Amino acid sequence: MSRDEQLKERWDSVVNILSTKFADGDELDLDSIIYLIGIQELGKFKQEFQKDEKVNLMHIAICRLLEPYGYYEFEYFDSEGWPHYKVKEELPTLKAGEQTILMKDAIVSYFLEKELIE
Repeated sequence: MSRDEQLKERWDSVVNILSTKFADGDELDLDSIIYLIGIQELGKFKQEFQKDEKVNLMHIAICRLLEPYGYYEFEYFDSEGWPHYKVKEELPTLKAGEQTILMKDAIVSYFLEKELIE
């Protein structure tokens, strides 16, 4: 199986599992999955979030997802328990489709690490 086929298969598994668990089977999009990862990383599952906090949750997720690629490095948790990352390397300029593939690959790697998929 090619790497692209394997990524697609694993991505479909992630979408299916999360959509079933969090969206009553409606298919979650990439942004929704990034948001869920942000909540997971923050660890505050029953809290309601303001609009700016939702944006921050997505930022947390993106930093966490791209940390293994060398773009970000975890720095510390603030007094409210929010993780903070620093930029290690600027992200390359990518076309929209390339950004999507990078994020899907990072999400699949995240859920492989968490042993949600194999």
